[in-house]
Amino acid sequence: MQKRVIVLLIGFIVAAVGVARADRPEPVAPRAPLATLPMQLGVWSGAPEPPFKPRELEVLRLNDYVLRSYSAPGHLPVGLYIGFWESQRQGSSIHSPQNCLPAAGWQPTSQSILKFPDPRQAGATAEANRYIIQKGLDRVLVLYWYQSHGRIVASEYWSKIFLVADAVRMNRTDAAIVRLIVPLDSQPDAEQRAERDALAFAATMLPQLDAYIPN
Repeated sequence: MQKRVIVLLIGFIVAAVGVARADRPEPVAPRAPLATLPMQLGVWSGAPEPPFKPRELEVLRLNDYVLRSYSAPGHLPVGLYIGFWESQRQGSSIHSPQNCLPAAGWQPTSQSILKFPDPRQAGATAEANRYIIQKGLDRVLVLYWYQSHGRIVASEYWSKIFLVADAVRMNRTDAAIVRLIVPLDSQPDAEQRAERDALAFAATMLPQLDAYIPN
């Protein structure tokens, strides 16, 4: 609880500085549309998922997104969602899956932070939120993180602090959320296999994302 309060206080202080500079025009960093993310990523073959409905897009207020399912021989299928916001100054902000998934009927049964090797830099690590969620008899593994300016952050609080700090330092508030979903079966090692395959897909996908989520 104390750590959360400290983080929030830091956020308020940084936000106060950022507000003073919020009237500056925000540059739009060059990037490729997420629709051009390759359907073939290594051994993983992609297929489009149904797009968001107009009402969902109205709520999300994002600028670009992709929804796909990727499969590979010997691996479980991985559902990919990437949402990108060019600016978060005018009321638009990233929606946390902690809010969206329960609204769709999914309930978390476990949650933790997962550290994994960052394939973009030798010896580096990254962190993702790791959830097991359930709706009826269906269970899935969810990994998600916030990504901006070359940075991967699991914590929603730290992502907000970096957001305001980058607004002050770079005059940019663009950012993305990356979410992976893998179905779980009834086998005893279901979670371990799902996590292994999600990370295998992430290791192939992440080096590609700099073109779509600008540094």
